[in-house]
Parts: sequence; structure tokens; C-alpha cells
Amino acid sequence: MAWHQISVITNENTAPKLADFFSHLGAVSVTYMDAEDEPVYEPAIGETKIWSNTQVIALYELDAEPELIKTRVFRQFKNEDLQCWLNEEVADQEWERAWMEYYKPMKFADRLWVCPTDQEQFEPGTVCLTLDPGLAFGTGTHPTTALCLEWLASHDLTGKTVIDYGCGSGILAVAAVLLGAKIVHAVDIDPQALTATQSNALKNNVQDKIKCYLPEQFDPFQAEIVLANILAKPLIDMSEQICALLVPGGQLVLSGILYEQAESVISAYQEYIAFNPLVQQEDWIRLDGVKR
Repeated sequence: MAWHQISVITNENTAPKLADFFSHLGAVSVTYMDAEDEPVYEPAIGETKIWSNTQVIALYELDAEPELIKTRVFRQFKNEDLQCWLNEEVADQEWERAWMEYYKPMKFADRLWVCPTDQEQFEPGTVCLTLDPGLAFGTGTHPTTALCLEWLASHDLTGKTVIDYGCGSGILAVAAVLLGAKIVHAVDIDPQALTATQSNALKNNVQDKIKCYLPEQFDPFQAEIVLANILAKPLIDMSEQICALLVPGGQLVLSGILYEQAESVISAYQEYIAFNPLVQQEDWIRLDGVKR
């Protein structure tokens, strides 16, 4: 089976309207892509943030008429708002497996492997976390996640209680258990993240050691390690709340922070946390330290 794939670049104001119009014209799916390698950071809760120049991609069945679709789109929108119109025929494929061709085993601190299914690594002295792309962010390929995995694999977690605040795919929670943590309490505002965390816990046979909660379900307590791989603004806004989750002398790991945001985050926590030197990967940094 094949499809008509139509793509066009437009501005951030026109993109949602164009996506809706493509759907009105029978598109089976519409997606957004960044047209200029412009990062998007920290959308407000409930907001879908897109790029200043966004590529809108619509997929149609083969019996659609791309030229007719183009005519109707250009009648509906200003010509200057539509750039780089492209129509091509694309073959059907198992999209998740196609993406997986680019997702390879990764090793952290010589102790932790993160591998897609069927590419697991088994080396003496290491543990292997099996993870496939799914509903929630976090496969270890992004620097924010990789920085946290590196920290986990570099520390003795044996018998420790961990809180993973903003657990996403659950990759950090699963890694912590595989590396020796006694139990991990995983919290996220997104029910899909909790679904992904439970699925990945089951895939790695650690489901009995990971407890999942929406924030309103979580009864705060103090743990020996707190992980928060979120973004700078919510980390700052919740600094007192996050620090209250740590026992004195407990270890805090913060990520999802751009280098230029580091000082603001440090300022929000420095009353409670003695930070180690920041660790940077690409434009992102990790902050870790001990509760005073």
C-alpha cells in the first residue's frame, strides 16, 4: 500500500488552521515538523507549542487528488503563507520499526545498557534495560535523559528509595531498579506517561518495584534520591516541593535544563542543596547535589 504525502511550510499562526483544513479535505493524518531547526521549550500546560516556520505534512489515500487539494488550499490561504509545497508518493511501512533502525544500544558509565528489543547486550558487570519508542518522551537518546542515566549508572543505588518526579517513559525509574534501588515512586501529570512507565517496567520485569502516581494521587514522603528530569521553569516553580521530598543528606538530580538556565535553577535550590559542578552535554546540563 502507498500514500500521497503532501507537505508545505507555513508560519506558526497558519499551521493549525492548515492542519485542520487538510483534515477537512480527508487527510488520514496530519503532523508538524520543524522547518528551521528551531528549538521549542516549555509550553504551558495544555498548550501545543509549534515553530515559527512549521512544515505541515498530510497523508492521503491513493485515490485522493493532490492537485485538487492544492487548488483548494491555495484558495483558502494566502499564497505568501504557503511555501515549498511538495507532493510525493510514499510506500507504506511499519513506521515504529522504521524509526527503530536509528535507535541503537547505548551504554552508560560502563554499567548500564539501554537497548531496543532484539538488540539487548549482556556483558559481565552490566545490566540491560530494554526500551522501545512509545507514548512518552525518554529513550536515552536525548541529552537530558542521557545525563540522568549516566548519573544513575555512576552511583550505588543498592537498597535506596527513589522518587522520579516527571517520569515520562519510566526509563529512569526502570534503570534505577535494575541498578539496585529497592523501590521507585514514579510521578507524572500525564496519564500516558504512567501507562508507558508501567509498560516498560513490565517489559524489564521490575513492575513490582515501581509505583506510579498522578500528582494528586501521590502522598509526599522523603526519599534518599529524587530525580526530576522536567524543564527549567517547572523545576524552579516546584523547588521547595521537590526539596521537601529528600531526606537530609539525600541526593537530588535535576535535568531538562539549558546551559543558560542553570543559574536560575541553582538560585531556586541553593538554600536547600549543595550542588556539585554542573555537567553539560550539547546545550543541556545536569545539576546534582546533596540536601543540606
